[in-house]
This record gives sequence, C-alpha cells and structure tokens, in this order.
Amino acid sequence: MHQIAFSPLPLEPVTTVLLPVERTRVDAAGEGRYRALHRDSLEDVFDDLRGQRAGAVVLSVARCGEEELCAVARLVREFPRVTAVALLSDDQRDTPRAVLGLGQSGVKSLVDVRHPDGWGQLRDLLSNQFFSDIDRLALGQLSLDLIGVPDGCWRFFASLFDGAVGASSVRALASRLLVLPTTMMSRFFRAELPSPKRYLAMARLVRAARAFENPGLSVASVSDRMDYSSPQSFGRHVRMLIGLTALEFRERYNGEGMLYRFRDELVRPHLHRLRTFDPLASRGPASTKGGSD
Repeated sequence: MHQIAFSPLPLEPVTTVLLPVERTRVDAAGEGRYRALHRDSLEDVFDDLRGQRAGAVVLSVARCGEEELCAVARLVREFPRVTAVALLSDDQRDTPRAVLGLGQSGVKSLVDVRHPDGWGQLRDLLSNQFFSDIDRLALGQLSLDLIGVPDGCWRFFASLFDGAVGASSVRALASRLLVLPTTMMSRFFRAELPSPKRYLAMARLVRAARAFENPGLSVASVSDRMDYSSPQSFGRHVRMLIGLTALEFRERYNGEGMLYRFRDELVRPHLHRLRTFDPLASRGPASTKGGSD
C-alpha cells in the first residue's frame, strides 16, 4: 500500500469566545499548531465561519449561559463539519448546567483544562481536525484502488487530496509535482486517460461537496474558498463537469457521494492503464508505445 503523506500547512485559525485568562493559555497551547482568533461574541464567530476564516470553534463554558445556548445550537446545526469544543477551566455554581446545555446543543467535545494534561488534549484535538476528513477518506480509498501503480502515478493522485486547499490549475499542480504542464498533459493523452484538468476539477468538486454539508455556507463563500473567480464561474464549472446547477449539485451530493463519483468515473474504469502509468517519470507512458516526450 502506498504511503500517505500530507503537505505541511500554515497555521490554521481557530475562532474563540473565552474568558480573558483563558485566551492566554489557549494561545500558548496552540503555538506551532494553530492560531486563535479571539472574539467577543458568538455573532463574531458566525462571521468567521461564514467567511471560512476558521476551521474550529472553542467556547468557554463560563461564557455560555442560557441566552447563548440557542446560538450555539444554531452554530452546530449550520456548521456540522466544523469542530466545536467546549473549554472547562473553572468551577462555578452554574457550570454543571452550562456543560449539560452545551451537550444538548450539539457540542460533542469537552476539554477539561483544570488539569495540566487538558491543554495537550486541546492542542491535539484542534491540530488533528485540520487535515480534512474528506482528504483522509479519499487517500485511504485511493490507496486501495491504486495498489501496485508506479510511484509517479500515486504521487499525482495524492497531490489532489494532500490536506492542503489544493492546486486550482494544471500549471500549479504540475509545478508542485516538478513536471512541465505540457509534458504531463501529453502523457495522460497518449495513455488514453482523462486529462489532468478533469482529475483536478473533479477533486475540487469533492472538496466543494464536503463544504456544502455546512448549511451555513453560501455558494459564494464556497466558490471563493475553492479559488473560483465568482459564484457564476463556479456554477458554469459544475454544469460543464456534471450537468447540474450549483444548487442542484449541493442538494444531490455530499463529500462522500462526490468522492464515489470521482472514483467511479476517473479511477476504476482506467485501472488497467493506471497500473503501468507514471506521469512523472523521465520517460512517459509513450515509452511503452515506442515514442518519447
């Protein structure tokens, strides 16, 4: 089985609503792992999530009274793919009620930092969630689909789902793989495989479908995160690739469903060619046909 490696990522932002004393400790716990965006209200947190400026939320139990619990429940409902963590740092008379209320609101992770090892648990919890679950799922399934393929073939597929936001063009992808774009495209063409552009475009739709699982995200915010020039450009892209409008795409596919389509259209039908195909070798697939780059 192929080794799965993720590209190093910049520090990811975490949006928080915390007590002043908790902010300093959360900053210290995240050094080298994440950076905290400390907000004064849950409305500010909603703004961060709608703008996709943060990938996780940390809420102080002490800041979540009865008035805030409805907003917390809405946050979990509108952004189910965003990790939400309740932070317990002190005991107050209302603490048990607040903890119970957060659980009933849908917050599944509670980290008790009244003990020193709690800060390590918080750091690990927030660090692990930044490697997108859809990327991990894609690489896990592709590693089974592509057993026995040449290293360069695996590197191409791994680069589509390597934990980063992903390349938005064949030129950018080829640059990451240290091959000329024209050389890579020529090798796919001569091997009678779908183009690198189609593989890249469909991989981006897998990510977009996962993002749309958060009802609080608009088409505009997802298209911006996916580096499309506009929501209209994203809509044209979806219609060209799979014959749906952006809203139809959102309603029909989740991340796993789109990943299944990616594998069903672009991997499984071509396994007999992919098992001897290396788009990054010094000599491309044409060498098996008597040609060269």
